[in-house]
Amino acid sequence: MGFNCGIVGLPNVGKSTLFNALTQSAAADAQNYPFCTIEPNTGRVVVPDETLLKLADVAKSQKIIPTQLEIVDIAGLVKGASAGEGLGNKFLGNILSTDAIIHVVRCFENDDIVHVNGRIDPLADIETIETELMLADMESIEKQMKNLEKKAHGLDKNAIKLLSDANVIRDGLARGVAARDAGVDAVPFNLLTAKPVIYVCNVDEESAATGNKFSDMVREKYGDKAPVLIISSKIEMEIAQIVDPAERKMFLDDLGLRESGLDQVIRTGYKTLGLQTFYTVGPKEAHAWTITTGMTAPQAAGKIHTDFERGFIRAEIISPNDFITYGGEVAVKEAGKMRLVGKEYVMQDGDICHFLFNN
Repeated sequence: MGFNCGIVGLPNVGKSTLFNALTQSAAADAQNYPFCTIEPNTGRVVVPDETLLKLADVAKSQKIIPTQLEIVDIAGLVKGASAGEGLGNKFLGNILSTDAIIHVVRCFENDDIVHVNGRIDPLADIETIETELMLADMESIEKQMKNLEKKAHGLDKNAIKLLSDANVIRDGLARGVAARDAGVDAVPFNLLTAKPVIYVCNVDEESAATGNKFSDMVREKYGDKAPVLIISSKIEMEIAQIVDPAERKMFLDDLGLRESGLDQVIRTGYKTLGLQTFYTVGPKEAHAWTITTGMTAPQAAGKIHTDFERGFIRAEIISPNDFITYGGEVAVKEAGKMRLVGKEYVMQDGDICHFLFNN
């Protein structure tokens, strides 16, 4: 598994259309009325990986297992969601299980598609969603603080530290500051606004390559804080129907686009979450694994099986370029290009690994 992200936004901003396009499915019912998504739809897409395909070709692997991106289409939130308005807290809860938030913002005009607030104002839309997430976080952090206060009275050092951080986060939320920007570690509190956010400006087809006045507003205000992507859901739906890679590239070129929306989301998601890939390659299978940047070899081994991390001895590391250039593991070893590393080794993006461990 790579990572998972939840698509959020107001009703009728193009969330479900984007979900359908990204997952190349029609799993979500993209209808023109609020709350058409009454259950969170989940889809998985293969993360494109040319290196994995090349490694599998050299190794003559019988099976190729790429990493995946899981996308959850969460029903449109409205003002008052934190207090149960619309579909309310049920859907705020669905966001908690995701690694990152894709916040889809309507940046197109279309009289046939009703805006829930009757106007196109992406900054106001973002503020509405952010406010609801913050209000939900405020309720959550205050509940957690009550439990921490009891432990802190018992001189629990960890509780004292967490309570101090919780105070900072709560005060920030009261001022409209997301937990991710509070300046303390918000991860232990599992808050909605602690999750990294990627803004997706859903534009009309004509603005897909350059953006428009609405997406410019979003980029100007939020571009320094988080990634802002320009994507046209309608174009992505067309791309999803093109199977041949050459035809897809030609289609993108004609539109002046360097990559599809899916590729943008994956690339940005990996960078935002600090993720990288390592490989295990052999005649049976070529497998891509996703880990957090900075992980050590034993921690990476644990992604395959906990026994690998527990009994880790050392790892054999080959660079993908050497594997491809020399034509496989045996030739790489003969050329002296394989490295033996120990427990302190920090994994590099693209490492091909063979882990040695005690049972």
